[in-house]
Amino acid sequence: MHIRRPIAPMAVASIETIPGEDGCPGGCRYEPKFDGFRCVARVGEDGDVQLWSRRLKRLDEAFPEIELAVFDVVPPGTVVDGEIVRWGRDGRLDFAALQRRHVAGRRRAALAASEPCHYVVWDVLEAAGVDYRPAPLWRRREVLEQLLAGLPGTSRVVLCPQMRDVSEARLWFEVLVAQGVEGLVVKGANGRYEPGKRGWWRVKHRLTTEAIIGGVTGRLDAPRTLILGRYGRGGRLRVVARSVPLASPARFELGGLLTPAGREHPWPAELPAGWAGGLPGAQEPIRYTRVVPDVVVEISVDAAFEHGRWRHAARFVRVRNDMAPSEIPQGLNIE
Repeated sequence: MHIRRPIAPMAVASIETIPGEDGCPGGCRYEPKFDGFRCVARVGEDGDVQLWSRRLKRLDEAFPEIELAVFDVVPPGTVVDGEIVRWGRDGRLDFAALQRRHVAGRRRAALAASEPCHYVVWDVLEAAGVDYRPAPLWRRREVLEQLLAGLPGTSRVVLCPQMRDVSEARLWFEVLVAQGVEGLVVKGANGRYEPGKRGWWRVKHRLTTEAIIGGVTGRLDAPRTLILGRYGRGGRLRVVARSVPLASPARFELGGLLTPAGREHPWPAELPAGWAGGLPGAQEPIRYTRVVPDVVVEISVDAAFEHGRWRHAARFVRVRNDMAPSEIPQGLNIE
């Protein structure tokens, strides 16, 4: 079998609740939603390993230990899909360790030894001359389990757990968040693998908390998004999140509460591209209007909090007129 051009991996759509076992074509299958780098691994007939990201960028040089691990256990002529993850010493997933690989340059080999990663595999696309993408998920899972049977415990290639029982899945959803697992991925047992198309669903852990509006994008009287802050232990207001675009009722409600700030505002006039939930791949700095930080709002956020801010955009829930900024919890690793 000839290994063709890179394949755009199957896409995932977000949903709010975990569907029951009969909520998917052929029944639902549930898998942990790992916080890592999506990766399609190809092993050519000659044993050459290629690691491709979700955006079809090569990952081989950044993760040499994964390239070697795939070479050791995945037969030639195979294409599999999964996630590169890093478990820290505390047993939690460490996304920041993955990000360091892209800027490590010559230190990549040293980081591969000191901060080694694993490759969690959940699907097989091609094997032994057969294209399995048109096959239903249940059949692909059978092939994958046969393909990875007998993996040694020391292998950096790991078979992703999969559940059929929704009660067990809901238990995992609650328990695994302590290890940095973001939630669940739900798949239909009869579903085909359609590259680039949305056919799987993710349910992320979310929590509600409070933050202070420190700036807005768009018009001050009808803001488009919110730049949100919290006070660190040193008493400094730090940016912790950016909201998703607001619905019209929220825009006009908030517009009537905000006051433009003077020069004493602690934040710069522009924020770096991608800061605090900015769009992935954004190149332009975030231009926004600074406001007096006296309005508290309740927000919904996921569990991906690192380096003093939420990595993904927050959702506005409501204004907390009953709370003053001084009542907002401090900390959350904000220094």
